[in-house]
Amino acid sequence: MKQIAFIGAGNMASAIIKGILGRTDSPGYRIRAYDLLPEKAEAMRGLGVVPVKTVREAVSGADLLFLAVKPQNFEEALTEIKPHFSEKTVVVSIAAGITAGYIKKMLGADCKVVLVMPNTPLLLGTGASALAQIPPTNDAEFRDVCAIFEASGEIAVVPESKMKEIIAVNGSSPAFIYYFAKGFLGYAKTVGIDPGAALKLFCQTLKGSAEMMLHSGKSVDELIEMVSSKGGTTIAGLERLEEHGLLEAVKAACERCTERAYELSMD
Repeated sequence: MKQIAFIGAGNMASAIIKGILGRTDSPGYRIRAYDLLPEKAEAMRGLGVVPVKTVREAVSGADLLFLAVKPQNFEEALTEIKPHFSEKTVVVSIAAGITAGYIKKMLGADCKVVLVMPNTPLLLGTGASALAQIPPTNDAEFRDVCAIFEASGEIAVVPESKMKEIIAVNGSSPAFIYYFAKGFLGYAKTVGIDPGAALKLFCQTLKGSAEMMLHSGKSVDELIEMVSSKGGTTIAGLERLEEHGLLEAVKAACERCTERAYELSMD
């Protein structure tokens, strides 16, 4: 039975653990959790997790070590982990801006690391997670980590060199999408459409549009053309979006997101 340790027992840790326990192909895990707030780890007992009171108890003998703490707490967490760390352990980091080099430097070892950028829909089992395999992590170990995140949504493997750039695409993009949605839902309210009906219809449209992008076999431009009758309502709306520079605004948001990731990076 593999040993998994979580440092940090917040919402994302809970989501990952539920994915682990929901795997039908699970090889069997014993999961321990530590948090600076003991009640958070204790709350996981109902999931079958063993709450522990010290970092040493969590880390000792772990096959996989999930670092589920905020980036500003990494230095403190890694300093506590170092005396009890084994190079056999695979370290899985879900924090934006934390590099594998920083983790290895703080632990004083050329340890196995997998970097992951998940997003908040992971909480509902519909997440999107980007993963990077860092040597000397072997392929079997990396596949095991990939399977854990795949149990809570879709995954994609990206190079370590693109882990900051990917944040705009799947890590921060839910907030951008919600902001975009505010415009449509706000419009519906101003013209007297029931808010519940507008939310239901718009959200289903988002889901359906995503399925079309994934499974229709058509490009994004072709899908736009399918909706856009010449001289019709959609074309008129698209022209106004173009006038207001929607694509340029999205590009600028992504570039600033990436820029900020580099500013916050710990190397």
